[in-house]
Amino acid sequence: MKIAVIFDSLHPEWEDADFKREVEAKAEEAEYDVARALLAGGHDVLMIGIGDDVAPLLTKLAAFQPKLLFNGCEGFRKNARHEYAIAALLDMYGYRYTGSSPTALLVARNKSLTKKILAYHGIRVPAFAEFHHGDKLMRPSELRFPLIVKPLLEDASIGIAQASVVEDDASLSQRVEFIHEKYHQAAIVEELVEGREVYVGLIGNDDLEVLPLTEMTFGEPEIGEHRIATYKAKWDEEYRKKKKIKNVFAKGVSEELTRRIGEICSTAFHALWLQDYGRVDVRLAHDNEVYVLEVNPNPFIAAEHELAEAAEKSGLKYNAFIQRIVDEAMAR
Repeated sequence: MKIAVIFDSLHPEWEDADFKREVEAKAEEAEYDVARALLAGGHDVLMIGIGDDVAPLLTKLAAFQPKLLFNGCEGFRKNARHEYAIAALLDMYGYRYTGSSPTALLVARNKSLTKKILAYHGIRVPAFAEFHHGDKLMRPSELRFPLIVKPLLEDASIGIAQASVVEDDASLSQRVEFIHEKYHQAAIVEELVEGREVYVGLIGNDDLEVLPLTEMTFGEPEIGEHRIATYKAKWDEEYRKKKKIKNVFAKGVSEELTRRIGEICSTAFHALWLQDYGRVDVRLAHDNEVYVLEVNPNPFIAAEHELAEAAEKSGLKYNAFIQRIVDEAMAR
């Protein structure tokens, strides 16, 4: 089957053959892993890197006429907030693609809107408030310290650090102002739910398969540090090694609790209009209450990372995992 793999690239001037050389050289990027899996499955694959102009993308797609696009785009013009726009463009031109719709990509990026929708569906979320630039910062009485302050529209833990956790109104005001000035967007302030950081992968559409639970575990934090998924805790390998932070399969979760987590995350998946695959980030409190923190319609699917590892534990080796996403998209 003819499949175009599209992704935002630092080398939009490269042609398919240039990207294929990287694939053959076993370069480590999610788009190369996906292309390798599709090529191994016998598909006719065209790789298209997107830069600051969508015209070359449309020209190449018109010439190739793919049956499916594997959408690996995480933004446009280095702006992750435009992630939804590529999917919208594909919709307007009538191309079938993997992953979620523009609606899901746009809504799920907004942490406040996500929580409002989840709460409407009876899903427990942390208490929260959002503050836009110029707002008078008046903390609602139901928001009790400690609180965590995040950019409203970022993902991948961008803007989250140990300093994001605040214990008083002065620190809260300072961190909100920091978000406004550095990220040029509103800040969302949430109740800090102490507990286990659990990630739930899902594959499917009407019938969802809940993948084995994974968890970010922490070594012994230094005094004043919190067990939270900061940007460094997710992406800085030296920091992770120093702090003994690992992503592992969750242990000690009963079958009943696992089932309940799966039901909650499946409801969240459908409530936010996700398609084909996704990940839900939850906090499992000391009393086994499940709080949904975020819903990710475009999670990292590189080989040997947590979602792919969870799929493999469920019986889907990487090539089969990527083919499953293709099959789900084609069956819609």
